[in-house]
Amino acid sequence: MQDANWLDRQAQLSLDRLLPRIEPVVRAGQANFDVFAARMRRQFPRIFSHLYRLYSDRYDFFYHLEQILRTTASMYVARSAELHALDARREADPLWFRRETMVGGVCYVDLFAGDLDRLRAKIPYFNELGITYLHLMPLFRAPADNSDGGYAVSDYRQVDPRLGSMAELEALAAELRANGISLTLDFVFNHTSDEHDWAIRALDGDPDYQEYYYLFPDRGLPDQYEANLREIFPEQAPGSFTYNPQLDRWVWTTFNTFQWDLNYSNPAVFNAMLGEMLYLANMGTEILRLDAVAFVWKRLGTPCENLPEVHDIIRAFNGLVRIAAPAMLFKSEAIVHPDDVASYISWEECPISYNPTFMALIWEALATREVKLLRHSMSRRFDLPGDCAWINYVRVHDDIGWSFANEDAAELGINGFDHRLFLNQFYTGRFPGSFATGLPFNYNPITRDMRICGTCASLAGLEQALEIDNDTLREYALRRIIMIHAVIIAAGGIPLIYLGDEIATLNSYDYQQDPARSADNRWVHRPAFDWQRAAERHDPATPPGRVFTTLRALIDVRRSTPALADGPSLFFDTGNPHVLGFVRNRSLLVLANFSEQHAPLNRDVLAAYWQIPGAVVDLVSGQPFDVSALFTLEPYQVVWLTAAHN
Repeated sequence: MQDANWLDRQAQLSLDRLLPRIEPVVRAGQANFDVFAARMRRQFPRIFSHLYRLYSDRYDFFYHLEQILRTTASMYVARSAELHALDARREADPLWFRRETMVGGVCYVDLFAGDLDRLRAKIPYFNELGITYLHLMPLFRAPADNSDGGYAVSDYRQVDPRLGSMAELEALAAELRANGISLTLDFVFNHTSDEHDWAIRALDGDPDYQEYYYLFPDRGLPDQYEANLREIFPEQAPGSFTYNPQLDRWVWTTFNTFQWDLNYSNPAVFNAMLGEMLYLANMGTEILRLDAVAFVWKRLGTPCENLPEVHDIIRAFNGLVRIAAPAMLFKSEAIVHPDDVASYISWEECPISYNPTFMALIWEALATREVKLLRHSMSRRFDLPGDCAWINYVRVHDDIGWSFANEDAAELGINGFDHRLFLNQFYTGRFPGSFATGLPFNYNPITRDMRICGTCASLAGLEQALEIDNDTLREYALRRIIMIHAVIIAAGGIPLIYLGDEIATLNSYDYQQDPARSADNRWVHRPAFDWQRAAERHDPATPPGRVFTTLRALIDVRRSTPALADGPSLFFDTGNPHVLGFVRNRSLLVLANFSEQHAPLNRDVLAAYWQIPGAVVDLVSGQPFDVSALFTLEPYQVVWLTAAHN
């Protein structure tokens, strides 16, 4: 029987044997072996434990372990001197991403600027808005007709030729870094496109590469698996398996028929994807968004989501990156139950994570005009370890799914299923009195599940207000847009703006004329960035100008306010069902009215959670704020209250 320290001893023994075999790789590349070895000694015990759990039942485990370390060493050697220096700075300042100066933007290269070269010319725009974190949506080579918005990757080391080259991407990363902007890229690691070289080799009959994917000779096992799987895209890609006539086999395709799931039970796949990951790190990527993390391990009789082995894979990747390229951090993307979202967040796994529950419940509160579910959920789910951070957003490139926990809703007397039906009706404009103009996405007639598409401005009511030419509704829509952005900018973590929302971009229905996109409603909120509209951004009399100038001012305040750095966020009951309240870092109070009604508040209720200073200023308006015994927020008003300084 193994004692508790057995695995640690095996890890040390394995490192003692393997490190001398890896040392020549590092020294031949004239890289600093002492730094490499020190990192290896720190990280290897946990790397070994995760890989051992995944692959120790294989006769060739130690062969693959050595290959994984060789890949790590070769990518460490290939790293530029500038990036080695960045590694050292980030090791000395590991929580750099939690500062109040962090503000994110996300865009598609082609839709925002055309190509990488022209995107470099837009850096002054990023600086003007205050962006310090730029997420570029998938930009690698993908099938021309079936790319899933770039998430069907055909080559992780080639930029889509229409966008530019890897050399241009590397140059862009360096220029962004010089401007204080960290480059974020997607790592689509659950699957490749069916045009990837590995898939082509599998199609050509190479048995080694056929083991990179899940291939089945008949429907026997797929039917058994599918009994427990949920359909991700039931409208355009029902089922999870696709018959390939060339192979005469069924291929596991969780998302689309042209996206083949990778088989991580094969350690060669782990090593190959490690190489691709570290290659992107060496291009200057500082944050890597791990796409669809929940799906990367399969086991019969389970939903094949959020299995324990997924965490072993990511944590092993994390440790290896800490050796070769520690300046790069992982960000998880898991649109699943809030408990499962939280399971991926740790310094040893993904220090940064999207906060999909916060996003979904912001829209829920706008629809209901009540903040009880938002407050209740965030009061128990917003806190993270002190070395991690949320990405808070009002929308991204994807649809909006109502990913709140049914048990949270039930505690408030809300039926989760019925409430989602209401929200879907509301945000597709089918509920009486709705202000939203959204589109349904992937309605499942069996489960009645559905998600919502639309830009922030259209979902918040601006499209409807402009169509009927109603000034009051227009004003409310603009206030909604500003208010919800003010909430994510102040909430803690890193606020992320889908670029275009800062100029109140409306839905675009042009995608319906494009055969390659017409079946995917998400393109309604992915229009090309409207630079003519952006030209109005300095005119507050226009919707683009009103939103842009206000958000830029809020970002400026954030960047100069240490109380808005990441840290404790205390959500509490304000005593008014329409008003969300939370205290940041025990010093700054945020209040947001989610309704068209004036919202009275009681000073004594606030005093239970916030030590009210003698003189108060609202950082949003820059004006003194009277926290009298009873005071009132205007419709959709948001305030950031703190002590006034003479």
